[in-house]
Amino acid sequence: MKTKRMSPRTIALSAFALLVTLPAARQASGQEAKAPYATMAPVDQYLITDRDAEIALARTAAPKSISDGAEVLVLGRDGYTTAVKGGNGFVCLVERAFAASTDFTEFWNPKNRSPICLNAAAARTHLPLEQMKAKLALSGKAKAEISQAVTSALDKKELPPPEPGAMCYMMSKQQYLNDEAKNWHPHLMWFIPGDAAKSWGADLAASPVMAANDPEERMTIMMVWVDHWSDGTPAPQAMQ
Repeated sequence: MKTKRMSPRTIALSAFALLVTLPAARQASGQEAKAPYATMAPVDQYLITDRDAEIALARTAAPKSISDGAEVLVLGRDGYTTAVKGGNGFVCLVERAFAASTDFTEFWNPKNRSPICLNAAAARTHLPLEQMKAKLALSGKAKAEISQAVTSALDKKELPPPEPGAMCYMMSKQQYLNDEAKNWHPHLMWFIPGDAAKSWGADLAASPVMAANDPEERMTIMMVWVDHWSDGTPAPQAMQ
């Protein structure tokens, strides 16, 4: 089975995209009102009531050789908390749609479930941003307020830029990235400060690297597909 290689600008990865889609902002308030996810849903719709199920889902982000030794976070009404302590430096969690840039049209989509497993560098320098956005979203802040808070924290250096080598695994067969992409394709991601697509040769002919520049979070997400899911089963082949 082959799947179409979709542009990064049409895919949302959680998080950390997340939620990778970085769509243009709505042009008019009338359009915003008609959007299916124009406002936040009730908080309960973003939560997973079975804590063990959320832990298991988070671990599907990476192969067991990585995720079995990782710290695992779960989402509660006040944000992410540690459910399982780890020992290998990785941190796994299930992103929700509000891990994405605030101009993502499905920012409030409660169906999003995006397992992600961050290495130590990403856990130190990208995870604080995700935790901050989740806490703000769950507290009822509007997208504009969340965006302003992120900008302020970056300006004041309260949030660090991505550390060299910051990357993550998103290889869960159970991921639900958005209504169009659904579980898309297993992939790895790197977080690079600024607009860095050219320096990686991303999005060029025959290049395996895809890039999504996120001006709001002042970084570029680099993505590379892999040919199997975290459980070792083959992934759909991309159409050229």
